[in-house]
Amino acid sequence: MIGYIKHLIKKYFQILWIRHRFSPAVQVAQRHLFNFYQMHNQENKSIKLADTGFRAFSQFEEDGKILFILAVIGIKHERFIEIGSDDGLNSNCANLALNFAWSGLFIDANLRSINRGRYFYKRYPHPFGDKPIFHGGKVTRDNINSIIEQNGYAGEVDVLSIDIDGNDYWIWDAISVTSPRIVIIETHIIYGERDIIVPYDADYVFPGKHPQYHGASPVAMVKLAKRKGYRLIGANRLGFNFIFLRNDEGKTYFPEVTIASVLQHPTAKEDVDPKVLTFPFVQE
Repeated sequence: MIGYIKHLIKKYFQILWIRHRFSPAVQVAQRHLFNFYQMHNQENKSIKLADTGFRAFSQFEEDGKILFILAVIGIKHERFIEIGSDDGLNSNCANLALNFAWSGLFIDANLRSINRGRYFYKRYPHPFGDKPIFHGGKVTRDNINSIIEQNGYAGEVDVLSIDIDGNDYWIWDAISVTSPRIVIIETHIIYGERDIIVPYDADYVFPGKHPQYHGASPVAMVKLAKRKGYRLIGANRLGFNFIFLRNDEGKTYFPEVTIASVLQHPTAKEDVDPKVLTFPFVQE
């Protein structure tokens, strides 16, 4: 009985903590900030993307950087796709859903997380606007396009986020039915400046052969982005979530930046692991 009461108390405070992050005050503050960025852009005043980060729901400061980019390039569809969304709360797109009433598609292989997200979004978000769609199941190169199409998200969307700790590179490479304006994707900076792509494995489950052997290096990810018509414009502060902008968007304000420029945080430099690079299964 005592254990159950403790569980209820924990859940109660979790809900309070989450709800404070999409309170009216938070929404008003973010809309003021959005308008402030727009006015600065119209007056040709420059703000560095690196200075705009903050966290509402994202793991780090991706929420703030997404908001800033959208203020500069404009919002077209109010639609997002997030692959590796967990429950749609601890994610890069939750802020758009909860504080800006966007519609979106949350995809995750963990069915418990998906069900938790469905439960929450039925009860607490805005009474207006579309509820986000939740899709539970493992994504592969063969099924990702059909998942997107079947859930009504083919065509252009404003934001695509990919963070699945494994086949991130290969999933973005395979996506062809949607054209996101902004792409945020986890990049494995542990590989440093080498051009490394871990071979595709549809059955991959972390940690695989080694907990650090997955994904693609910054060099490889930037090459993929360029092939798909995107340029690197920044990253989260720690450097592992690369932010790409489609080449027809925001050319003047957001020039292409170098990989080195987004890997300046001390931990990004410390994360390069020479031991991983010497494993016999590492391929370039």
